[in-house]
Amino acid sequence: MFGTTKTQNTKFHDVEGPERMTVRQVPFEFQPGSEQARTTWHPDKPEFAHIVNSASLAMPYLEPYLIRTMREARSMISDDQLKQELDLYIRQEATHYKQHKKFNDTLTAQGYASVADHEAILGDDYAKLEQNRSLKFNLAYAEGFESMALAIGQMLIEDREYLFSDSESAVASLVLWHFVEEIEHKNVAFDVFDHIYGSYGWRMFGLFYATGHIFWRTGQGYRQLLREDGLWATFSSRWRLLKLLGRLIGNILPKWLRIIRPGYHPCQIADPAWGQAWAEAFEKDEGDMARLDTSRLSFDLPLAEGA
Repeated sequence: MFGTTKTQNTKFHDVEGPERMTVRQVPFEFQPGSEQARTTWHPDKPEFAHIVNSASLAMPYLEPYLIRTMREARSMISDDQLKQELDLYIRQEATHYKQHKKFNDTLTAQGYASVADHEAILGDDYAKLEQNRSLKFNLAYAEGFESMALAIGQMLIEDREYLFSDSESAVASLVLWHFVEEIEHKNVAFDVFDHIYGSYGWRMFGLFYATGHIFWRTGQGYRQLLREDGLWATFSSRWRLLKLLGRLIGNILPKWLRIIRPGYHPCQIADPAWGQAWAEAFEKDEGDMARLDTSRLSFDLPLAEGA
């Protein structure tokens, strides 16, 4: 389908290795909620809350799929350092989807009827990709997702004060932790794909396919959640959503477009200073990072009152 010529990007031996990745167990405590007292974790931006909620619903299906894909590829890797990086990547992704499952369960407890149906669709999607597609396709999808996740992570961190200001601490902390670690393992999926296949055409196919698929399913999910809250039918909510999507896409698009360059490698993208500050603060007290003060998400990483 696509050519198999390797891209010959910067070799993984020459970029930051496994020391940049840390597997963290962060003690998030999500508010359980109930059908009788349904509340959003972001009262000022319910549309953004449901975009995040919908994206979170995918994690217990997407990330195990990525893990299984990488494990299948591991036997084809001849470099010990890359194997070590892949193993750390798998361990990070495993912690991500387990924490998202805990959060997603709070949405179910709040009585969102669309959650179970949407989860079933996502589970079916990734089961079919794994069963019916080649390893080359699945690795290209994984690389496409991780490249997109790097762009999204940088956007969320750069725009964190606007997006998460005065939101529930635990959920904002969950999302920001997740993308700090996405940025930490930004090189792995690219290097695994390049080591085994290295086709620019397949890399582009994976990027466009993964981006289209995830954005499509996320859109379906947040529209259903907004309907259940009675927001989808209101002009004011639609207008807020339109403006929000314009802001998100406008901030993500330049970061996404750079991935298309034939000479692209994730190591070329500098890590956000705030993410590095977060990682340093975690080393001092891991529990503190589970409850950031969302009224002041500056570089000194203040904590929520009582944390």
